[in-house]
Parts: sequence; C-alpha cells; structure tokens
Amino acid sequence: MQRQDRLPVVLLGVDLLALIVSGIGPKDRLTWWMEVAPFLLALPVLVLTYRRFRLTDLAYVLIAVHACVLFLGGHYTYAEVPLGFWAQRVLGLARNDYDRVGHFFQGFVPALVTREVLLRLTPLRRGGWVAFLSFSVCMAASALYELVEWGAAVTLHQGADAFLGTQGDPWDTQEDMAMCGIGAIASLLLLSRWHDRQLAAVVARWREAPAR
Repeated sequence: MQRQDRLPVVLLGVDLLALIVSGIGPKDRLTWWMEVAPFLLALPVLVLTYRRFRLTDLAYVLIAVHACVLFLGGHYTYAEVPLGFWAQRVLGLARNDYDRVGHFFQGFVPALVTREVLLRLTPLRRGGWVAFLSFSVCMAASALYELVEWGAAVTLHQGADAFLGTQGDPWDTQEDMAMCGIGAIASLLLLSRWHDRQLAAVVARWREAPAR
C-alpha cells in the first residue's frame, strides 16, 4: 500500500465499521435504509474511480465525517438523536435540531467535492464561477432530496414520519434547504485555500502517474 493510500483506506474502514454498528437495532429499519442510502450509492463510485480520479485527503475526510452524520441519524432517526436532545436542553431550542446538522453537511461536503471536480475536469479556474456552480449544485441536490422526502411521504404516509423528521415544523423544508446553503457557503469560504494546496499536490501526482 502506497503512503498516499493509507488515509482513504483507514477512513473507509472506519465508515464501514460505523455503518455496521448503526445498522444494529436501529429505531426504524426502513428509515435507516433511506438515511444511509446516499453513502451506499456514493461508495461504489468512490471505490471504482479511486485509481483514475483520486480526490484530495480533505475531500475524503469530509466525506467520511458526513457519512457518520448520516449513520447516526439513520440509527436513531434524526428527530431522536441523543446529541440533538442534549443541544436542545443546553441551548433552549424548540426542537431536536440534529436534522439541521445533517442538512448543513449536505452543503458543506458536496460543495468542496463539486469544486474539486469542476477545477480538475473542466476549463474553469478558481474564482466566482466555480464557487457559484458549486453552491448551485448543492442547492439543486437539496431540492431533489426534499422532493424525495415528499415522494416518501406520499407513498408511505405515516410510515415516512421518522424519515421526514419535521417535528411539526411547517417551514422544515425551507429551513433544511437554508442550512444546506449555509453549509455550502461556509465550506467555500473556510476551506478553499486549504483545498487549493491539496489540489496542487494531487494533480501533480495524477499527471506523473502515467510516466511511472
């Protein structure tokens, strides 16, 4: 195993272990499947494209953390995660807001991954257009996710309550999308320079690979 492969392999092992643990006795099995589905869909893509399109370590760390957020929400359902109840008591919140954390990460992580794909696979350069498109992709994905939730509600009726996690909030959809947008903006503002340094190293290795 090459040195640069160690971190992704460790993160994969941690996530797979966390996935297994989260699947032991979840509060609602159907909800668990729906909540961990994004990871199950993304994992084969990340594995199959690893050699041809290795992401930065920063991207892999963020993806791994995002996966754990999903696993925790899937195990307890987002409305009943103990960490959310603790924050509700300490901060005097009106509800368990762990789902807001999930939607924040829905923007925070994909924004950086989208930025990386755009900078490496398109003629676009660092700047406003890349940031705008990264933000837009996250918001489009968030809107699609809300449509999936709507479809689940229509199809499953009361069985979708745990998946939706609205907790009686009539503005839940709008607030979820707002958190996604805030997460995307925060990621682009806080991590872009760090991301650029890692991108330079990865692209250099990528270009040298065929010659070795």
